[in-house]
Amino acid sequence: MGFNLATVLRESATAEPEQPLVHFGARTLDYRQVDELSGRVAAGLRAAGLRRGDKVVVQLPNVPEFVLAYFGILKAGLVMVPLNPLLQAPEIAYHLTDSGAKLLVTFESAAEEAVKAAAEFDVPSYVVSAPGGEARCAGTKPFDELCAAEDTGEIIAVEAGDTAVLLYTSGTTGQPKGAELTHFELFMAATVGGETFRVSSDDVSVVALPLFHVFGLATVLGPLVRFGGSAVLIPKFDAGVVLDAMERHRCTIFSGVPTMYFALLGQDLAGRDLSSLRAAISGGAAMPEEVLREFERKVPGVVVLEGYGLSETAAIATFNFSAQDRKIGSIGRTLWGVEMTVFDGDDNELPPGPENIGELVIRGHSVMKGYYKRPDATAAALRGGWLHTGDLGYRDEEGYFFVVDRKKDLIIRGGYNVYPREVEEALYSHPAVREAAVIGRPDARMGEEIVAVVAFQPEARSDAEELIAFCRERLAGYKCPREIRVLDELPKGPSGKILKKELR
Repeated sequence: MGFNLATVLRESATAEPEQPLVHFGARTLDYRQVDELSGRVAAGLRAAGLRRGDKVVVQLPNVPEFVLAYFGILKAGLVMVPLNPLLQAPEIAYHLTDSGAKLLVTFESAAEEAVKAAAEFDVPSYVVSAPGGEARCAGTKPFDELCAAEDTGEIIAVEAGDTAVLLYTSGTTGQPKGAELTHFELFMAATVGGETFRVSSDDVSVVALPLFHVFGLATVLGPLVRFGGSAVLIPKFDAGVVLDAMERHRCTIFSGVPTMYFALLGQDLAGRDLSSLRAAISGGAAMPEEVLREFERKVPGVVVLEGYGLSETAAIATFNFSAQDRKIGSIGRTLWGVEMTVFDGDDNELPPGPENIGELVIRGHSVMKGYYKRPDATAAALRGGWLHTGDLGYRDEEGYFFVVDRKKDLIIRGGYNVYPREVEEALYSHPAVREAAVIGRPDARMGEEIVAVVAFQPEARSDAEELIAFCRERLAGYKCPREIRVLDELPKGPSGKILKKELR
């Protein structure tokens, strides 16, 4: 079956050509302009010698050129490989060699490291410069050269099962692996996600999640373009900048990870006009109940709805669908066309109930076709026709799922299973705690011991003894941390998720 994901842009541009698609500072591009400019990029890529199936690394923050490059790559029948602009030369080199990329698009602030890597493999580099930006690195070309070709209007015919995006996982358990997401999978993610969030051309979404991450690309940008909405691009998350954008553009949707919600709560929201906001979506990590309820209290009329997904599922797989159809602490129920269940260690299905904790497994239209050039890893992840997520959880009788923790984060202390998320929830309920993460460390007597790493609220005062005592009032003794470490701020990944690997 022939189908190119770029069709979603063409259809929306045909329906409402003058509808704004991208707002970026004082710059606005409508659907007709994005369709034309991305067509020029497609023609430029093909003029550079790239052919159907070739890989293009795109290392950009949330700028309009990301959107142009994305749809240009798709139109040309190529494969996009999105990367974090903060990566260093050895990391970029790994992705170039693993993917076999034929061309690289980078940002001026990342160009020096990118060019070091690209030069090793004779990969041509194109640089996007900010207005008034620095001179380009030697050996690079300006991104505008790719836009100089004439837009033919052509969208190269590909198969629905062809890879559209090669999205590398975080690599927390080894070298990053490239999840192959197809044109069909990403179309279904955009369509079902958009229907779930009830996206329309009236919606304006503030896009602070990085577009090089699956949450931003597949769950935010995809549904907006599919249903003709508008995106306000924020290159780097800043709570004040996000709030300014919400007010200026009368944003209706905000999607973020829990740390972003926490940062917004640190702002003075009393004088802000956020009345246009109709949907607040959370994912990427567990949302502490205290943070959720405080956000809803400070932004009246907005309900925070939590979902769950992975790079391997083109983002969202489950969701709490509405204020009347949610359970706080749950990741919700499965989306249309997605199945999820819980397996024990022998891949047998477990019955409902919190006493039946096992690995969450998923199958359906949005599950990746595999890891690029890694047949063994693909076979292990997709054994039995189910994607094994590595997340531990359970489901209740009504079909709501609850994540207990990552399988690899489980702490076994003295023979008892301790799920860090439960301890973190207790810590977040302490008024002095701004951020919290719980990890295990080897212990000769207990096997593992529980360590909590916290960051305090500004001017808040507490100490380890008080926090441990606080936990003992709320948790069984074997679950309580024996050690508290305090940092000014916990390390986070590009999407804002706390990095337990760094803490370990």
